[in-house]
Amino acid sequence: MGKRKKRAAFNVEEVVEFLKHLLEEKPLLPFVIPLILLLWIIERWFFSFSNWVPLVIAVWATLQYGVHQRQLLVEDLNKKWKQVILNTSPITPLEHCEWLNKLLIEVWPNYMNPKFSTRFSHMVEKRLKHRKSRLIEKIELQEFSLGSTPPLLGLHGTHWSSSGDQKVMRIGFDWDTNELSILLLAKLAKPLLGTARIVINSLHVKGDLLLMPILEGRAVLYSFVSVPEVRIGVAFGSGGSQSLPATELPGVSSWLVKLFNETLVKTMVEPRRRCLSLPAVDLRKKAVGGIIYVKVVSASKLFRSSLRGSPSRRQTSPVACSLEERNDDKDLQTFVEIELEELTRRTNVRPGSDPRWDSTFNMVLHEETGILRFHLYQFTPYSVQYGYLASCEVKVKYDADDSTTFWAIGPDSGLIAKHAEFCGKEVEMTVPFEGVNSGELTVRLVLKEWQFSDGSHSLTNFRSGSQQSLNGSSNFLSRTGRKINVTVAEGKDLIPKDKSGKCDPYVKLQYGKILQRTRTAHGFSPTWNQKFELDEIGGGEYLKIKCYSEEIFGDDNIGSARVNLEGLVEGSIRDIWVPLEKVNSGELRLQIEAVRVDDSEGSRGSNASPVYGWIELVIVEGRDLIAADLRGTSDPYVRVQYGDLKKRTKVIDRTLNPQWNQTLEFLDDGSPLLLHVKDHNALLPTSSIGDCVVEYQRLPPNEMADKWIPLQGVKRGEIHVQITRRIPELQKRPSSDSEPSLIKSHQISGQMKQMINKFQSMIDDSNIEGLSTALSELETLEDTQEEYMAQLETEQMLLLNKIKELGQEIFNSSPSISRKSSGN
Repeated sequence: MGKRKKRAAFNVEEVVEFLKHLLEEKPLLPFVIPLILLLWIIERWFFSFSNWVPLVIAVWATLQYGVHQRQLLVEDLNKKWKQVILNTSPITPLEHCEWLNKLLIEVWPNYMNPKFSTRFSHMVEKRLKHRKSRLIEKIELQEFSLGSTPPLLGLHGTHWSSSGDQKVMRIGFDWDTNELSILLLAKLAKPLLGTARIVINSLHVKGDLLLMPILEGRAVLYSFVSVPEVRIGVAFGSGGSQSLPATELPGVSSWLVKLFNETLVKTMVEPRRRCLSLPAVDLRKKAVGGIIYVKVVSASKLFRSSLRGSPSRRQTSPVACSLEERNDDKDLQTFVEIELEELTRRTNVRPGSDPRWDSTFNMVLHEETGILRFHLYQFTPYSVQYGYLASCEVKVKYDADDSTTFWAIGPDSGLIAKHAEFCGKEVEMTVPFEGVNSGELTVRLVLKEWQFSDGSHSLTNFRSGSQQSLNGSSNFLSRTGRKINVTVAEGKDLIPKDKSGKCDPYVKLQYGKILQRTRTAHGFSPTWNQKFELDEIGGGEYLKIKCYSEEIFGDDNIGSARVNLEGLVEGSIRDIWVPLEKVNSGELRLQIEAVRVDDSEGSRGSNASPVYGWIELVIVEGRDLIAADLRGTSDPYVRVQYGDLKKRTKVIDRTLNPQWNQTLEFLDDGSPLLLHVKDHNALLPTSSIGDCVVEYQRLPPNEMADKWIPLQGVKRGEIHVQITRRIPELQKRPSSDSEPSLIKSHQISGQMKQMINKFQSMIDDSNIEGLSTALSELETLEDTQEEYMAQLETEQMLLLNKIKELGQEIFNSSPSISRKSSGN
């Protein structure tokens, strides 16, 4: 009993302690308990609350929901207010980008490095073709990798600011890497000879980048604030660990830095900006060219004082200055020259400070981007020179959703951007002239079509073209083994350079090492309709066109052009008008078609081992040549060009029907064989009396073709040749010279020494006539030396081929070697 009383007392004490603690935590509890008792008494003896309880609960829930909705509304208003502040604030706080650099380090090696390396390699390769050092004759990109070290962004933070109505993000760019692997193979120019491997193994670029989203987020423009700090490490050798310093070729490292800086300044240093498109749809097409119509509409606010900054006007009073400017600007005559790479066109001359031209021009793009430059010139009557006033430019870029972006520098180095959703849509832009206080130019641009590497173009059915690109299929065969038929149809608006008013145009085509020429036509809108067959070359080789006007004292170049032959589809003819570059007017109409080579022709020479041979050309005679001398005769000889190799026949004096009977040999490499018939002059330059092309590629082996070929570029004349494709496997090559090679080389060397001594004595004696004769003899000796070198090369190639065949026969006939190779 005593234990139970102690336990009950202990429980009462615990309850009392708990109630005290509860009263301290909940001071309103003493008032709640009496209120509950009072409500129970009223419910028990007076009236029931059971009908009022749901109503009270509903009112309480409604009040709580209203409070919650007010809280959500306040939070939403606060978010919107912060967004308004963010959008209207001219500058944001500085933010660090360690997280971005960490992300770049992770994704750079396997994703961004291969992607950027492929993209930049095409840009570098194209740039190197147009810009070479004086010490380098030819340069080729063989390897390109940016390494595993990414650039660092925003080391000192990044922030947004406003430039007019444009939002701009400024971020630091610092790229210091020693893991580059860019390998260039250079062919050295004279006086240096041979080849050199140039390895770029380190790069340092440091500057500040500006990023500007445009067109509601469809694209981002980017540029450096100023010229960045650039250092390039160059070494020479063949591997990645280079030990030879860049001083092996002086000036190469500085030339690469200069080339890099010039490229940056011209393309992505403020206010020049590059564009990164962000299309919603990627059709995965590669644009290789396009046609754009450019209409120069008008200009406004052209004042001499603003365009040229004449100091004499600033010294006069403002009233007198304004009156003088108005009267002077009425006499201002201007025209605009449009430039797209090497293609230029110009408008007519218009007077006044607000001239209107309304001139439309057909221009050609050779890649997916282009820069249209507009140069304003002042025309002065009775003056040969034109006064340059100002210029501006508009950039064009193909977007992956088949649209086109146009952008230009706006007022106060701002931005003007337009977007054409489809080809054929006209875009009008009013662009201020750069570097002057006033003046702006209004142009209208229509991107007529884009041409793609898969053979489609933007004028064809959208679904079919896009489906082919998405599926990755191709409409054409491999580039090797196809023929390209080029028909030079006609021309229009050709303008000769002389003032005679006559135009006798002809066209030269160059595709790789192949040269072709049309006949001479007459008039400013000639018709040729001449067809040429060319072997297709891979690697994006351009078809180069040059148009000449035939003249007595030398032909005039009246324009040139380039045509991209990528994406030709078999069975369809590309009929285009090509505007001529480096002139103000003129277009040529070409019809281009790709055809499949017949199996019989394509399989020729496709055996397991290659067949090496040579071309045997016998220049027999000529007849009915034109007279190049005043006495009614000529001193003809034939200059033979086979690829890069040139040879010549002897000179036949005073005849129009020469007999040469001279045999020349060339190693058969498929190059075009050109014959140039010339008239020899002792003192004056030689004059051309016709040329022709000898077709030999389809001749049967070891069968002679005897033909008379009419000369082109002249009114009359023919040349008689005999040509044979010699194949050593079918017929043993006869020795063209019974003398030992060593004796003949000593003879040529001795003759060269004698000729040099002869020149020295004639120079001392001032014997001009003897010098002219000696020059002719020296040319003949040089041709003999070239012929001898070609013979040695042919014999070397045949000997190597025979060694390979003997080695293969030994390998096949030896059972032990065969068993070892099969066992391995």
